Amino acid sequence: MNPARAAARVRTMDRVNPLQAAAVLAQALMMGLILALATATLVRAEDTIIKAHGFAEFGDLKYPQGFAHFDYVNPEAPKGGELAISAVGTFDSMNPYTRKGRAGMLSSQHFESLMVGSYDEPGSYYGLLAESLEYPESQDWVIFNLRPEARFSDGSAVTADDVVFSHNILLEQGLKSYAEAVRKRIPKAEALGPHRVKFYFSPDFPRRAMISQVAGTSVFSKAWFEADPENRRIDEPRLEPGIGSGPYVLDKAEVNQSIIYRRNPDYWGKDINVNIGRHNYDSIRVEYFGDAVAAMEGFKAGVYTLRPENSSKSWATAYNFDAVNAGEVVKGEIPDGNVPAASGFVMNLLRPKFQDIRVREALQLAYNFEWTNESLQYGLFRHQSSFWQDTPLQAEGLPEGREKEVLEALDGQIDPSLLTSEPVMAHASKPARPGDRKNLRRAMKLLDEAGWTVGNDGVRRNADGEVFKLEFLVDSPTIERIVQPYVTNLNTMGLEAVVNRVDYAQFTSRRREKEFDMISSAYRMSLEPSTGLYQQFGSEAHEYSVFNPAGLADPAVDALIGNIVEAKTQEDLRANARALDRVLRAKRFAVPTWYLDVNWIAYWDMYSQPENLPPYSPGFLDLWWIDDAREAALKSSGALR
Repeated sequence: MNPARAAARVRTMDRVNPLQAAAVLAQALMMGLILALATATLVRAEDTIIKAHGFAEFGDLKYPQGFAHFDYVNPEAPKGGELAISAVGTFDSMNPYTRKGRAGMLSSQHFESLMVGSYDEPGSYYGLLAESLEYPESQDWVIFNLRPEARFSDGSAVTADDVVFSHNILLEQGLKSYAEAVRKRIPKAEALGPHRVKFYFSPDFPRRAMISQVAGTSVFSKAWFEADPENRRIDEPRLEPGIGSGPYVLDKAEVNQSIIYRRNPDYWGKDINVNIGRHNYDSIRVEYFGDAVAAMEGFKAGVYTLRPENSSKSWATAYNFDAVNAGEVVKGEIPDGNVPAASGFVMNLLRPKFQDIRVREALQLAYNFEWTNESLQYGLFRHQSSFWQDTPLQAEGLPEGREKEVLEALDGQIDPSLLTSEPVMAHASKPARPGDRKNLRRAMKLLDEAGWTVGNDGVRRNADGEVFKLEFLVDSPTIERIVQPYVTNLNTMGLEAVVNRVDYAQFTSRRREKEFDMISSAYRMSLEPSTGLYQQFGSEAHEYSVFNPAGLADPAVDALIGNIVEAKTQEDLRANARALDRVLRAKRFAVPTWYLDVNWIAYWDMYSQPENLPPYSPGFLDLWWIDDAREAALKSSGALR
């Protein structure tokens, strides 16, 4: 045996007796046989154990062991008051994991995870329920050491058995796409003691994001579920939220009316470092409204007091009421450092009519962003082209360097033109009218080439005489207003296209079952993408994953996702992400729409926020607080009730 390799084999951290190691090394050197070490009781060099207070996918953690609090919080933030926000639509469950119906807003806030991410560094996690973790350099497994003081809201201890139970019940009763993916990658979880839990990772899959996957899984009370297993299933709606360990508990839920959460005065974790300066409201109230117009009127009347805005029309026109002019309502923009959600009109690729890429390109050309933005969205948005817009993961120009090597390795699985051309960009249109004639002519030519030709009645049919029918499914008047001119353009091209607005429950059900032709959707992307890409774009669960609305399945995409998950350096991850971005854009399964790089938030002037908000969260849910004096002034003036 090579002496260097033998020496490496006996290097561990605080686990191997030095005399034993020396004896085994001497034996290996003397015999020169691999068998000697194969039969020895030593661990591999790559199994050197790392014990830490946090975990970073790449590089070092920003915050050291024993840090006092995150830099972006106000550690002296006062506690008290109420955050009042709104939701549009309905809810019929306080179980956030149900496969049926709609869960109430923030219903997952009861539950905590082993670790929590920081808002100022992507891909980094720090101990919450777990005070530390241990794992080998190979990341074949991970052990979490739970905080002995961690408690559920009923006062019972959070134990390793609860963690194992939570992992298993999500596999048994959770979303099919999630359960199947996780079961293959994480074959076993076991309690090593009351406060130690171990997860094993399959040797058949890359290690990256395995630790963060289990670290972020919600932890439930095993005792609560097992007290009534038939009526307390993860996959069924119920108004009982279950017992969690989080800072808030359910106070009251009136179906389709309102939900009130109150801060648990006995919350176990209020003084640990990751929670200092957070969870500052005594209560959080969610008011439900039937539509966006009613919700806006509710805000103006002070029924609720903080409003993240997602309507350009409202942002441009609805904030001219007296309270804004008097400075009683603040209208602010907070920079957003996250990857903009990749928004678009998504085609269901499980439908045969969308299989031809010429059809998909024609549907893209029918959309006029410039007219839509200027005429319907007050010029407030930018046109999206990339799935990682305005980040180092966005494909630009001709592929070169590592990105080019990655694409060349996919020879035979991708269009060769991807290697010699710039990435697909969102097309430009003239803003003068809803339909850009040049683009529509080009789109109709593509449809002709794809075999969807126009008959004497002006309707397009294929060779079998089937009419090209297209239903655009929506659930809100805001989206319907945006989509209708697009659908009109599709009709101009000879397609029988309609907008069908359904109620929120029906939309949710049909989206889950992929019973639609097109919908408006958004892919939530990350600066450090990983295994979640399998559910968004992978073949494995494409027919039923709710995170893959297009039902995309492509071997080149699968290969690139694998490369991203296996990436050992940030540079390699970014090169593969750029290659994936280039391939996804060339698939043309979504009509790129719009994005923002700021958060629009309006609020009655009773909220305060930390001096330096973090780049990856606006923080109003857990970093802001109520200023009692300003709230009292608003009420004494009659501006608020």
